[in-house]
Amino acid sequence: MAAIVIIPARYDSTRFPGKPLYPLKGKPVIQHVYENSKRAGLANDVIVATDSETIFEKVCAFGGKAVMTDKKHLSGTDRIAEVAASMDYDIIVNVQGDEPLIRPEMINDVIATLDDERASMGTLIKKIEDPGEIVDPNVVKAVFDSEWFALYFSRAPVPFYRDKWKNLDSISRSSMYSSRGLIYKHIGIYSYRRAVLLSLAEMKPTALEKIEKLEQLRALENGIKIKVKETFFETYGIDIPEDIERVEKWLSTSL
Repeated sequence: MAAIVIIPARYDSTRFPGKPLYPLKGKPVIQHVYENSKRAGLANDVIVATDSETIFEKVCAFGGKAVMTDKKHLSGTDRIAEVAASMDYDIIVNVQGDEPLIRPEMINDVIATLDDERASMGTLIKKIEDPGEIVDPNVVKAVFDSEWFALYFSRAPVPFYRDKWKNLDSISRSSMYSSRGLIYKHIGIYSYRRAVLLSLAEMKPTALEKIEKLEQLRALENGIKIKVKETFFETYGIDIPEDIERVEKWLSTSL
């Protein structure tokens, strides 16, 4: 099956305008994402989908491929769906434009989840190592069944250890350490079968999606099966300017 990585990248981020163009170790953030994606052996091509002429020109300047998309899209899923609709790739991979630490191995893994014919989407999970992430609502937790299909995603601590944690206030650092390794966080990279992506983009937001503010719940609520795979690689996205320093340190130690 032929696969393409589509990287949604918009300029007008509320918390960090222009972040795809921010210089990171001598390259704009979007160039790190693009070049890492190009190294994925299972991806046949990589393209940036943007609503910004400045981002479009920057990508073309460093030798990448880019396409302009509608400025009215509310999500990255809608943006990549617009591009995918004009292509005939079997698998579409959504790699966020603010993930400069994405590894090609992670892209290969998320593509490989769709080797299971029962799966319509694929994504990655990682065991939580930092106990503070268990109660951090910005870290999305994932629960899955015995065949590695997602059951639920939540910003809350799930699964909830009833016998150890009497309530949220009682989740002590020591109790989190004792449970570490049994709770997984979601890594926000997705693979889609093309027809599933196009249909998902046409669906209205669902109740759980609106409550948790997690778009992947729209898929689950509509019966779309998401296969998960464990990754051992860490990645950090850039949401706010303060994230730049952490990512630069990570890049320095990994070079």
